[in-house]
Amino acid sequence: MSKATTDTQQKILATAEALIYQNGIHATGMDLLVKTSGVARKSIYRHFENKEQVAVAALNARDVRWLAWFQQECEKVDSPEARILAMFTVLKGWFQSEDYCGCAFINTAGEVGDPDDPIRHIAKHHKQKLLDYTLELTAQLDIEQPAALARQLLVLMEGAITVSRVMGDFNAADTARDVAQVLLEQARR
Repeated sequence: MSKATTDTQQKILATAEALIYQNGIHATGMDLLVKTSGVARKSIYRHFENKEQVAVAALNARDVRWLAWFQQECEKVDSPEARILAMFTVLKGWFQSEDYCGCAFINTAGEVGDPDDPIRHIAKHHKQKLLDYTLELTAQLDIEQPAALARQLLVLMEGAITVSRVMGDFNAADTARDVAQVLLEQARR
């Protein structure tokens, strides 16, 4: 694959990701992708068979990038407990960012009715990876049920994300962090 091919493909994916995140899958048609990316329709079809393939590739790229960013931000503090609480601080910062439109995976999964659709699989895989990271942190604590705590924390994060987007309440991350603190205290007993 030539550099020009890779650059064109990356431009298509970056544009598709931004459009899907901002507008959703259904509102992101090929015409809008062509117009926004500046890449000819024929070139897009050289790289991808259809719009679904573009969406799948764009969401897979977002999954990798978002989780790497999230983990890197959480890892800036020293202890597993501090990292767990930092997850909510990191989320709040994300909520307050200029281009915040909620969770791309919650949003796109909500657009797709078929549980076997590749978009739903990507969303599920993304959430599983977030749970795995949370479990990695809770397993480092001296507690009896790290998996149960990890699942509870995932529900808190997802709830904070949803409340921040639907209600415009960016302090939902603070509320979730407060509840996480209580869960951590209970788990240590």
